Amino acid sequence: MNRRLFLSAAAAGAAVLAAGAPGRAGASDDAVATLMALRLPALAGGTHALAEFKGQPMVVNFWATWCAPCVREMPELDALQKKYPHVRFVGFGVDREENMRKFVEKVQVSYPLWVAGAGAIDLLRKLGNPAGGLPFTVVFNADGSINRKILGEIKVDDLDRTLSGIKA
Repeated sequence: MNRRLFLSAAAAGAAVLAAGAPGRAGASDDAVATLMALRLPALAGGTHALAEFKGQPMVVNFWATWCAPCVREMPELDALQKKYPHVRFVGFGVDREENMRKFVEKVQVSYPLWVAGAGAIDLLRKLGNPAGGLPFTVVFNADGSINRKILGEIKVDDLDRTLSGIKA
């Protein structure tokens, strides 16, 4: 009995450590490949995929118009995008296009916003966000590996330190 309890505790501890570790911990390679290949409509027009930015560091922010922390962090993400022009920022709206269009009339950002819809929640889970919570931000290195994942509202100074260490 004690052995099972010990093994369960060890497995839980490893999962917690993996979730906070850099790299693809907590995210399947299939989920990352799916995210990179996923073609989504952009509010500015056209259909795009993250694969278009291959070889560049990226910040992918999953958000929704009804998510207060998402809305609060958008101007901060916009400021970081301007500070780090070599890093591609993309906002994946886990929302309806109509809601997103109304939203950007009030809150504008300079990075592209793509319509991912409610179906993106399954992808969030596969990327290592089991609750599917928002906001959820994934920072990718230029080689396509995950540098880090942030569940919840970003802390500007913290994300700034991460981005300052990312090479183009």
